[in-house]
Amino acid sequence: MKKILFIIIIISFSSIIIPQDRKIVFTEYDLENGLHVILHQNNSTPIVAITVTYHVGSKNEQLDRTGFAHFFEHLMFEGSDNIKRGEYFQLVQNAGGELNASTSFDQTVYYEELPSNQIELGLWLESERMLHLKIDSIGVETQRGVVKEERKQRLENQPYGSILEQTFSHAYKQHPYRWTPIGSVQYIDKAKLSEFMEFYKTFYVPNNAVLSISGDFETGKMKEIIKKYFSDIPKGTKPIFRPSIIEPKQTSLVKDTVYDNIQLPAAIKAFHIPAQGTDDYYALNMLTTLLSSGQSSRFYKQIVDKQQKALFVGSFPFSLEDPGLFLVYSICNVGVSANQVDSLINKEIQKVQSDLIDQKEFEKLRNQVENDFVSNKETNLGIATSLANYYLFFKGNTNLINTELERYMKVTREDIKRVANEYLTDRNETLLYYLPKSAKVAREEK
Repeated sequence: MKKILFIIIIISFSSIIIPQDRKIVFTEYDLENGLHVILHQNNSTPIVAITVTYHVGSKNEQLDRTGFAHFFEHLMFEGSDNIKRGEYFQLVQNAGGELNASTSFDQTVYYEELPSNQIELGLWLESERMLHLKIDSIGVETQRGVVKEERKQRLENQPYGSILEQTFSHAYKQHPYRWTPIGSVQYIDKAKLSEFMEFYKTFYVPNNAVLSISGDFETGKMKEIIKKYFSDIPKGTKPIFRPSIIEPKQTSLVKDTVYDNIQLPAAIKAFHIPAQGTDDYYALNMLTTLLSSGQSSRFYKQIVDKQQKALFVGSFPFSLEDPGLFLVYSICNVGVSANQVDSLINKEIQKVQSDLIDQKEFEKLRNQVENDFVSNKETNLGIATSLANYYLFFKGNTNLINTELERYMKVTREDIKRVANEYLTDRNETLLYYLPKSAKVAREEK
């Protein structure tokens, strides 16, 4: 318990101790087996963040076997030849640390945050599941149940829980982004043990992974420890599936109604946008900050505060490895229809399309973006994760952790107006109205 309290205290204050404006100095190299390693030595606090990012997400799955990447997010904690089932969490927590994992459309990330004298424990755990993951009927059947329950809790039984699944399935017709990482229970149920083993041997290999570490260590010594635990892991030999499908350009509005177990209607809008790292990606990110970041944002001030037509209105660009979506989502106030809120959202978008934002608002926007960028470099976990992402998804340009802000600062007021006009259009839009199931019953009775 003392060790756990210690690591929590250190993590809580690490953002204060790490200078905000410092350059992130890092070392990166490849092992002979293809594992890419990125090291950032930061001796300001006695903690270390270890991340392993596998370049596999839901888009690497097959249509009749969706949910595999998310399933492995769970299965990778089942144990190995040398780690008993259930011991992953116990070993890390007993050492005063924490661990977790996440799956997205493009990647799966595993991490540990540990006191720096426990570095070898974290590296051993990650090397064990990269080389010796135990895939047996007990683990698979256990995780089938876990995944089913997670889907029920997060999607099927959660009000508005199906928004992402419904939005992406309506917006995409051919690209594998049309299914979300949580996948379909029926395909996980159908999959055989041999299929899970094949997926593991294909994607969870050193040449499809990035080991990124930030924290209290000596770089030279760390290289020797990494060599000790990872250099003997064989390079993967199976072809790694990367979808080459290009989603056809949308040319007309896609509109539908979803009846859900909700009390208040919602309006969901999605617009196709370019892949992350493109010039317009930065302008679109600044646009979403303008529209929905905080109570001074345009959506909040006009629709939530002034007109009180919605309880919440927000936007979020799903910037992905392949072209993604600019999502606008809202929950209506009592007695307000989804159509009314949708019209108000369109008016705010039209304002950006027709008029340049004034200079004062633009400077405030730039300051917000700069603050968000700096904040991502305040913790060791944030640094380690960012370094891996830049390497994997920005053409190997890991140093963007130090320079990407310059790309944001090059965005002009004219760029923001231009991307609003180019991408936030009816012909490029998927529009979903979420209505209570009672509305469907009333409609059918008429």
